[in-house]
Amino acid sequence: MAVTSAEVEAFAGRPPVKVDPAATAPFGWWPAGCVALVALIDRVEANLMAGALPDIQEEFGFGDTAGGAIATAAAVAGVVLLIPAGRLADRSRRTWTIAVVVAVWSLLTLGSGLVQSYAMLFTVRVLLGGAGLLYNPSGSSLIADYYPGRSRARAFGLERFAYFAGLPLGIMAGGALSQLLGWRTMFFLIALPGVLIALACLTVREPVRGLADRVEALRRGGTAPAAAPDAEKGPGEPLMEQLRGLWAIRTLRSVVSGLTILFFGLGGLFFWMPSYYQRAYDLQEGPAAAIAGGVGLVGMILGTLIGSRYGDRRHGISPGWRVLLGAGGLAVGTAGLAGAVLIPALPVQMTFYALANTGFCVAIPNLTAANADVVGADRRGLGFAVLQFLVTLGGSAGPLLVGAASDLTGSLRGAFAVLLVPLVVGTLVTFGGRRHYDADAERALPR
Repeated sequence: MAVTSAEVEAFAGRPPVKVDPAATAPFGWWPAGCVALVALIDRVEANLMAGALPDIQEEFGFGDTAGGAIATAAAVAGVVLLIPAGRLADRSRRTWTIAVVVAVWSLLTLGSGLVQSYAMLFTVRVLLGGAGLLYNPSGSSLIADYYPGRSRARAFGLERFAYFAGLPLGIMAGGALSQLLGWRTMFFLIALPGVLIALACLTVREPVRGLADRVEALRRGGTAPAAAPDAEKGPGEPLMEQLRGLWAIRTLRSVVSGLTILFFGLGGLFFWMPSYYQRAYDLQEGPAAAIAGGVGLVGMILGTLIGSRYGDRRHGISPGWRVLLGAGGLAVGTAGLAGAVLIPALPVQMTFYALANTGFCVAIPNLTAANADVVGADRRGLGFAVLQFLVTLGGSAGPLLVGAASDLTGSLRGAFAVLLVPLVVGTLVTFGGRRHYDADAERALPR
């Protein structure tokens, strides 16, 4: 029989709190909302440059390969620090880590508006990329500890929607602000919200590890395991043993592979789509960025609503449901991208571009929640670091390869075709993870 009310140890050093295990969000939505704000402002800033890229290229005189290399190098810089950030997330106070990362990121953003050459721009964006990704392991681990399995797709849907909404919003803001105020001013303006969000992170309490898993056990009618006394210290094995243990989780391998290839496609698509609209349809940077960002955002909203709602609705009822729905979203997104690349008529191209974003945003919250489901609470920070490490590598390769293909072929439209084959492969790999999900998720629950 399910428990309707119970007291659980939720916050270290504080008395137990009474929770309703059947509630969708037993501790409220602010923790997920706060992490979502961090993701939003991070991606808005990262994609301002895509909307303003033609103006920056004109001032500093660099080509498409060099433009794509900036995004790639910035992402790789963040990747280098992700595994240490995952270890830190499993051993430290995550709310403080996020606040410090966002504050440092805000200061570095000012430097983008002060550069005087391509080399300086490249250096500052690399430093900013190194700081920008470090919130993810702590933020994702925090969400997994606040939200039980039955609401994780919605919680991660909110964070992932904010993350991906930042792409078109950044592109639109970059194009508009560059045209109205100049590209340097746009970087100055975005630093202030970052400081405010850093302060907001300090209002979120640090939960004990595995809190949401214990609430989920109560909802199912069981007894919540006690919080481990050394939970804040994280697992004691050496790093390589932890990584081997994570990679032995078959569902995790499938999910990470699928998301890595998905981010490869999205990275190339979003970075170059405003430039594509300018070149193919003779639009100025403002309207081109508005179309690329606006159409993408509409698809993201639809996809996130569908993926978050239905990912939680049948969780625990249909075997491997989250992985199945995520793989299905990947398939729809890949088909939409194929249509956007192959059909040049602008209204049809925009429709398929929206469909691609819808499918991808059905996949992302479900596959991210599945990642949390199959990794134990004491190593989720590292698990999300591994996920972000690989998906960032995939995402960073997209802008560079599309830019290089554009320089070689003289056509951005043809260059987008390089994204299709890996997306098909990623879809098939993700479908294969469905067979192992339920067993892996059961093993990850606390005993």
